[in-house]
Amino acid sequence: MTDPLVVEAGEMTTEALLDALDSGTRVVVRTEFLGSEHEVTLRHDGETYYCDTPTRLHKHQSAAEMRKCLERQGYGE
Repeated sequence: MTDPLVVEAGEMTTEALLDALDSGTRVVVRTEFLGSEHEVTLRHDGETYYCDTPTRLHKHQSAAEMRKCLERQGYGE
């Protein structure tokens, strides 16, 4: 397995994040929440997009759903 791409929240555009996921790259997004740094792992298995947060695993069935999540959470700009 290759090393994931590690970025700060808002460092990449939403489209660039989706392109990386669609190419099979796992993306670790570092973000701050309630004064603490957290890492969220994003991945795509060819069918489902995943957002693995410290408290929950979100699943999205389409790129459009994943795009909304990335924008809503501030992971992409």
